[in-house]
Amino acid sequence: MILTRRHFLAAASAIGLVPVAAQARQLSLDEISAYLNRFTTGQGGFTQINADGTISTGRIWIKRPGRIRFEYAPPDAGMFIAGGGQVAIFDPGSNEGPERYPLNQTPLNIILERNVDLARRGMVTAQASDGTTTSITAQDPAHPEYGSIRLVFTADPVELRQWVVRDDGGSETTVILNDVQTGGAISDRQFNIQAEMAAWNR
Repeated sequence: MILTRRHFLAAASAIGLVPVAAQARQLSLDEISAYLNRFTTGQGGFTQINADGTISTGRIWIKRPGRIRFEYAPPDAGMFIAGGGQVAIFDPGSNEGPERYPLNQTPLNIILERNVDLARRGMVTAQASDGTTTSITAQDPAHPEYGSIRLVFTADPVELRQWVVRDDGGSETTVILNDVQTGGAISDRQFNIQAEMAAWNR
């Protein structure tokens, strides 16, 4: 498939593959914000179900604040990297260079910010609990046109199970995270767009 900006702006629902306890309590916005602010690094595998129904697989690295990397396995073999306040999409099917745009124009910026404050007025547009998870939908209150992100958490301990990014056209994509390990060192090189561009063009 051809990787496009829409696929990545609509990237991702991230769900863990472990059983969840029944009748989990509903988490508060302060608890969720605190969890995200404690989250520093994580890495693992993922399976992405794109808005058009196609499926991609690969690995993901997260290093808060401001950094994330999706590395897609063949046949896609593309990359999505956020670092230095920018996002770059590396599409092997394109004859042009990587597409770039500001991270703060994507809903992913909400969870990658240095200080996440979901209680900020106008940020959370919906909050619900289904007895096993707490879900919230958030957007940049100053720029709702950038899209929204729906985050789903379990409690005790608090863990992120999924996120769904919805773009301004209404498209959504699901990403299932596999065996994500939190903590540990991740090199900043993983999120260096300029270095990756130089290696990509060799």
